[in-house]
Amino acid sequence: MSRIDVNKTYKLFIGGAFPRSESGRVYEVKGVNKKFIANPALASRKDLRDSVVAAKSAFPGWSSATAFNRGQVLYRIAEIMQGRSEQFIDEICALEGLSTKAAKSQVEEAIDTWVWYSGWCDKLSSISGSLNQVSGPFYNFTSPEPLGIVAVFAENKPSLLGAVRTIAPVISGGNTVVLVASENYPLPAITLSEVLATSDLPAGVVNVLTGKTSELAPWIASHMEIDGVDVAGLSKKEEEELKLLGAENLKRVFRFKNANSPERILSFMEQKTIWHPIGM
Repeated sequence: MSRIDVNKTYKLFIGGAFPRSESGRVYEVKGVNKKFIANPALASRKDLRDSVVAAKSAFPGWSSATAFNRGQVLYRIAEIMQGRSEQFIDEICALEGLSTKAAKSQVEEAIDTWVWYSGWCDKLSSISGSLNQVSGPFYNFTSPEPLGIVAVFAENKPSLLGAVRTIAPVISGGNTVVLVASENYPLPAITLSEVLATSDLPAGVVNVLTGKTSELAPWIASHMEIDGVDVAGLSKKEEEELKLLGAENLKRVFRFKNANSPERILSFMEQKTIWHPIGM
């Protein structure tokens, strides 16, 4: 007897849970063959606000975790992704129309990216911090500290790798994230959120929204508690509009030339200087 497939329901990822959009809206995603694949949630302004609340709640614990511990968590994410490679490959093939070999290469690069950034977690102070020479009986230290809540727009393609290389550098520096997944190819980002939920990553450190970037970008720009934005997945026009709206709250807005670079970590960190008297 034939059986009915148990089709996957694609939801948002907010605060470690998988809610539907509060608006109840969805949108249609089709594959390269123009056939229907899924109805991901169409995130609303309320969903964005909920994501920021979750990210803000998670920030104190994540930012105060040791750099070594954050590196371990990122490495664990890579381990879990390795076990779900086939699912990622199938989704990438269906959406992007890549061969199995090309999709596998993208998945492997995404896993390697997590490992690469996990290794940077406890090395940031070495390349960016300093012991400053001052006149007087004091020590003067400068060290990088996380900025806060960062919104990131995943690149449209490559769908999985584009999501990973926007999230990984931001959380490796101790920030929390609201990810806007690729509008046309969101499924790998949703599956990635399932990986994050089953890893050691605390709830709320990464929140994943699916939907229309044209709707979400202005809301992100005007949100007073989002401190920085990676606009990798936005057009130049959308980037300029976001910069104008974000100027009121002095958002840091970046578009990076290098796919993987310590610059992507340090751009969303601040340099803190501490004075300490020299003891006798």
